[in-house]
Amino acid sequence: MVGIVVVSHSRALAGAAVALAAEMVHGQDVRIEVAAGLDDGSFGTDAVAVADAVARADDDSGVVVLMDLGSAVLSTETALELLDDDVRDRVVLCAAPLVEGLVVAVVAAAGGADRNEVAAEAADALAAKQSQLGLGEPAAVATEIAAPAPSAPPRPGADDGQVVATFSVGAPHGLHARPAALLVQAVRGHDVTVELRNLTTGAGPVPAASLSRVATLGALRGHEVEVRATGEQAREVVDDVLALAADGFGEGAATAAATAPEPAAAVEPAAIPENAEPVAASPGIGIGPAFALRQTVPVVTEHDVPRGDPEGEWRAVSEAVDAVRTEVARVRATTARDVGGQEAAVFDAHLLLLEDPELLDDVRARIGAGSSAAAAWDGAATEVRDGFAALADPYLQARAADVDAVAGQVLRMLLGAADASAEGVAGVVIAADLTPAQAAGLDPELVVGVVLAGGSPTAHSAILVRARGIPAVVGAGPDVLDVAPGTVVAVDGTRGEIVVDPAPAVLAGLRQRAADLGRRRVAALSRASEPATTRDGVRVLVGANVGSVDDARAAAAAGADLAGLVRTEFLFLGRDQAPGVEEQVATYREIAAALGGRRITLRTLDVGGDKPLGYLPVAPEANPFLGVRGVRLSLARPQVLADQLLAVARVAREVPVNLMFPMVTTVEELAAVRALVDEALARDGGAPAPDLRIGIMVEVPAAALKAARFAPHVDFLSIGTNDLTQYAMAAERGNDALTRLADPLDPGVLRLVDAVCRGAGDDALVAVCGEVAADEAAAALLVGLGVRELSVSPPAVPGVKEAVRACDVAAAAELASRALDAEGAGDVRAMLHG
Repeated sequence: MVGIVVVSHSRALAGAAVALAAEMVHGQDVRIEVAAGLDDGSFGTDAVAVADAVARADDDSGVVVLMDLGSAVLSTETALELLDDDVRDRVVLCAAPLVEGLVVAVVAAAGGADRNEVAAEAADALAAKQSQLGLGEPAAVATEIAAPAPSAPPRPGADDGQVVATFSVGAPHGLHARPAALLVQAVRGHDVTVELRNLTTGAGPVPAASLSRVATLGALRGHEVEVRATGEQAREVVDDVLALAADGFGEGAATAAATAPEPAAAVEPAAIPENAEPVAASPGIGIGPAFALRQTVPVVTEHDVPRGDPEGEWRAVSEAVDAVRTEVARVRATTARDVGGQEAAVFDAHLLLLEDPELLDDVRARIGAGSSAAAAWDGAATEVRDGFAALADPYLQARAADVDAVAGQVLRMLLGAADASAEGVAGVVIAADLTPAQAAGLDPELVVGVVLAGGSPTAHSAILVRARGIPAVVGAGPDVLDVAPGTVVAVDGTRGEIVVDPAPAVLAGLRQRAADLGRRRVAALSRASEPATTRDGVRVLVGANVGSVDDARAAAAAGADLAGLVRTEFLFLGRDQAPGVEEQVATYREIAAALGGRRITLRTLDVGGDKPLGYLPVAPEANPFLGVRGVRLSLARPQVLADQLLAVARVAREVPVNLMFPMVTTVEELAAVRALVDEALARDGGAPAPDLRIGIMVEVPAAALKAARFAPHVDFLSIGTNDLTQYAMAAERGNDALTRLADPLDPGVLRLVDAVCRGAGDDALVAVCGEVAADEAAAALLVGLGVRELSVSPPAVPGVKEAVRACDVAAAAELASRALDAEGAGDVRAMLHG
C-alpha cells in the first residue's frame, strides 16, 4: 500500500489533519508519517526528519508527500537528496492543499491506488469546492520525482541515437584532475562517443575520454557543461556522468578543498608566500648537513634526431609509459597503505594521463612527422601542460604541476636520466615540497630532518615524514632554498624552528637538547607498557588512534592502554556497498584481538560532506564541513547505522567496547542514537553488554558549551580538537594559508576544552583524540584542564606517557589557568616551552 508523509511547520496542524483523514477510512491501516515542527517545539521543518519519515512510510509501493508552506517544499526537496536512489524513485511530491489533499489521498491509498493515482486524486481535491464557487478546474499539481540528476531533456533536433544533457559543476575547484579522472573513467570502456562543451564559457567541444582535454575546458564550480553522447550505450553513459555530477564528482560542492592539496613534483619558490613562517610538522630535533632535493627535467627540442624508425621511437615511448605507470601504481599503493585511499586517489589522475588517447595520439603523430620519441613526448605533454597554465582559475593553473610530474617521469625514462628520488639521501633534506613518493623513500637512519619551503603539517608528505619519526618543519619560505648544500642546519620539529649554520655555542646547546630527547625517547620505550600516572598519583589513559588491524597491532606494541579511536570508515571506503554485519563483526574482533583484550573505542561511520561515499550520496553542499556528515548522515540513513550497531552489539558482549558517535550537536541526536543502540541490543537477543560504554565526539563548539547537558547521558566525551579548532577559529584545517591560525592551542579553543571538562564533572571521562594530544609539551596543559585520556598515533604513545608521568596535577592546573588567559597560541606555546 502507498505510504503518505505529511510535512508541516506545525505539529499540531499535522496531527489534526491526520486525525481528520483517518476518520475517512474507518480504521483501515494506511501508513501515514508526520514530519512537522522542530525538536524544541517551535514552528519549522527539518529535511532529516522528512527523509526519516519517507523511509518509514515506504514499503516498495511508493510514497506520496504533501506539504504546507513554501519552505516545507524546500525541506522536502532536500530530504529527497538524502534518500537512497531506489527509495527516491518511488516518491511523488504533491502540491495539493494539505488538509483536503490528505483526506483524499488517504482514501485513495486505502482503496489500493498506486502512488501516481493517489497523487492525482489529491491534486483534484479542490475540484468540488472550486466548481461550487465557480472558479473553474484546478491545474495539475502532482509531480513524480526521480533521482535528482542535474540533467536537461534532449535538445530538439538531436541526431538519432544521440543523447544530450547538461549538468552544473559542483566540485569545489571545478573539473580539475580528480573530478575529471572520475568523469573519464565513467566514459571509457563503453561503445560510445562522448563530447563535452562548457556552455558558460563556450569552450569545447572536447572528447570526454581524454583527461587532458576535459580538464582544459576550464569548467569551474557553477559552470554549465553539456554532455553529448552517440552510440548504443549513450543513455547509460550520460546517466553515469550525471550521477557523478550530482555527487559533486566525489568532492561535494565545497567552497574550498576539504583535504590537503594534491601533491606535485615540486613547488616553485614563487608560489610560496614571501612572509611565510616556519611551522612545526613532525616533533624532534635533527642536526646535519643540508641536502638540496631538486627535481629537474631535461631539455629537449624538436631538432633532436630520432635514434630509430618511427615504430622504434613509438615503442620507446610505450615502454617508458609502461615503466612509469608501474612506478605510479606502486606509489599509489604505498600512499593508500600509509596515508589512506582518498589521498591516494590523486594518482588515479596521473595513471589516466598516461593512458590519455588524445595525448598518446598526438605523440604518435609527432613521431610520424619526424620527431624523436623524447621530443614528441615533450611537445605533446607541454601542450597539455600549457592548456592548464592558460586557464584563468589559479587552482586549475596549478594542475599544470601534476602534468609536469608525470610527463617529467616519462621524459627522464626516455632520456635515461635519474629521478630525483629521496632514497639514499642523508642529513637535512631541504626542498620546495616533497611528493608522497619522495617522502615514502626517506630513510630515518640517514635523514635527520626535513625543511620544506612550502607545505602544511596536514599535507601528504608531512604525514609520511611524521610517521617515520623524522623531525620536520614546513612553510619555511623560499629563502630556505638558497641554503648551500652541506651547510649545517638544525631543525626543531617540535617548536617549528630552523637554525642555519649555528654558532658553536648554539650548536652545542641544540645537540644537548637532541641528546636529551634521545635519552627520553629510549626511556619512554622501555616503560611504554606501564601505566601513565602523574607524580601525584592521577592515572591518565594513553590510547592509540587506529584505522586498520595493522594499526591496532602497532598500538599494542607501543604500549597503548586502549584503542582511543577506531576510525571504522576504513571498512566502508573504496567499495560499491557498505560492509555487511558479519564482515564488520569479524574486523572488530580482529582489532580487539590485536590489542590483547584492551578496550576498543569504535567510532560509528564518520563520512558525508567532505568525505562522501558513492553508495551514500548526499546533495552537493556549499560547505560540506557544515553539512550532512557524521551522525547527521547516519540518522538520515538509519539502515547503515543499524547494521553497524548490530555488529558492535555482538562484539561488545565479548570484549570491552566504547561506542562513540561523531559530529553530535544536540541532545536530541544523542537520544536518537541511544535508542538505536537499544534496538540493536534487542535485535541481538536482548542480553545486556556490561562492558559497552557510550560516548560522543565533541567537535562542534555548541556541543562543547553544552557538555553539562550531554554528560548525564554518556560515559565519556572525546574531544576531536582538529575539527573543534577549525570550527572555533573559522579556519579550514586543510588550507595552507591558515595553518598558523588553525592552532588547537589558541586560548579560545582551550576555553572550549575547559568547558567540556567542567561540564562533564564526575559524570563522564573526558578524552582528547585530536593532533594536540600527541604534543608532549601540551600534555600537562590538557591534564591541568581535566582531560583524563589522550589518544594519539601509535608511535607517539611512549613519549606521551612519559610526558604525563612528569606532570603534577596542581601545577598543571595552574599552567592551564594561565593559558586560558593568554592572548594567543604563540603565548601558550611559550609557556609550554619556557
